Amino acid sequence: MTKRIAIIGAGPSSLAQLRAFAAAKRKGADIPEVVCFEKQSDWGGLWNYTWRTVVDEYGNQCHGSMYRYLWSNGPKEGLEFADYTFDEHFGKPIASYPPRAVLFDYIKGRAEKAAVRDMIRFSTIVRDVRALDGGGFAVTSRDEVADIESCEFFDKIIVATGHFSVPNVPEYTGFDQFNDRILHAHDFRDAREFSDKDLLILGTSYSAEDIGSQCWKYGAKSITASHRTAPMGYNWPDNWHEVPKLDCVEGRTAHFINGTSKDVDAIILCTGYKHHFPFLPDDLRLKTANRLATADLYKDVVWTKNPNIFYLGMQDQWYTFNMFDAPAWWVRDCIMERIDLPSAEVMIRDVIDRIATEDALADDYGAIEYQGAYTMELVAETDYPSFDVSASNKAFFEWKRHKKKGIMDFRNYSYTSPITGTEAPPHHTPWKDAMDDSLESYLEI
Repeated sequence: MTKRIAIIGAGPSSLAQLRAFAAAKRKGADIPEVVCFEKQSDWGGLWNYTWRTVVDEYGNQCHGSMYRYLWSNGPKEGLEFADYTFDEHFGKPIASYPPRAVLFDYIKGRAEKAAVRDMIRFSTIVRDVRALDGGGFAVTSRDEVADIESCEFFDKIIVATGHFSVPNVPEYTGFDQFNDRILHAHDFRDAREFSDKDLLILGTSYSAEDIGSQCWKYGAKSITASHRTAPMGYNWPDNWHEVPKLDCVEGRTAHFINGTSKDVDAIILCTGYKHHFPFLPDDLRLKTANRLATADLYKDVVWTKNPNIFYLGMQDQWYTFNMFDAPAWWVRDCIMERIDLPSAEVMIRDVIDRIATEDALADDYGAIEYQGAYTMELVAETDYPSFDVSASNKAFFEWKRHKKKGIMDFRNYSYTSPITGTEAPPHHTPWKDAMDDSLESYLEI
């Protein structure tokens, strides 16, 4: 009997998994029956922009954390697919920092070439997954368009719902009396809303850096960024200030633990996201911090407590698209019994060792090399095309140096593709002056 595989989510990790199975089929292999469930009406995960916040059109929690005017905050040369280059997709070299619409088009182009769309059930939310005593899983899902719930059997489960969708929302004294906007980065959609406003941002993550930069670019009056541990430390514009942890809010005045204060018009919580799987029971649910070496996952993909369930893309990420490919190919080969799993003891030891290795890393440069090596480890065990990971690392290293040199200028630099060896051309407009983030404007169509 043909195995049935359920993939939950249709973002970049899931599309990598579908592409992996399609690649095997194209080479003549018999592949399992694959069903991908996606609660949005289109593929792309977070790259599928929606204006909606809080809940979607069916009353489910809105998945999207994407906002208008987002440009890649890392060079495309660090995320390029080894089997589908930017040059192939666009027919010419493009600049190193594409906006969302361009990256979405690139992701979509590879999926369309692989002809995997008919494997996906759109507007279908997974409600419940249960391991059965005799093996396999019962998956309950709801087709939101037809308004029909169904339960089906699957041999394996691949969870690829991402972990940048469910916000971590702290509480501060005075929030309940603040009369203007308080929102989490998940609900941020358009920087123009904060034009000519004094903005307070809580956090030092990439969200804080990028959302603050977007608001600065589109005319915020001032940016105040509050940190709990250490400032981001970039060479910010004159109207951007970093301050210690927020103490409380009185009226529209924010007070900080160093005794300073600032009147603000809006507060954006860039305070991170949670790994959240409401459709999974405790015996199947991943519980981990946002780190490079995830808890309880052998090779960061196999659930050690039940090796018939896999998780994709659950790590903190330097690498993205090409790193999603490596475990997707590996999971495919594991399911198709080309790769044998070791004993439970060996898998648990693998998790312990990876966590210890990450804990010993000295800095971000070490973290980049760690994740590059992880990607190559899994690539070497499959037929996924290899690529020059040292060149990808180099692009990331240069990116970090350029950010330190000028946080509002780093997107103006160009890098060399580790896949094609092509150096990206400069973009036609400096990032801070490029107000139109459409594909047509970026490519000058």
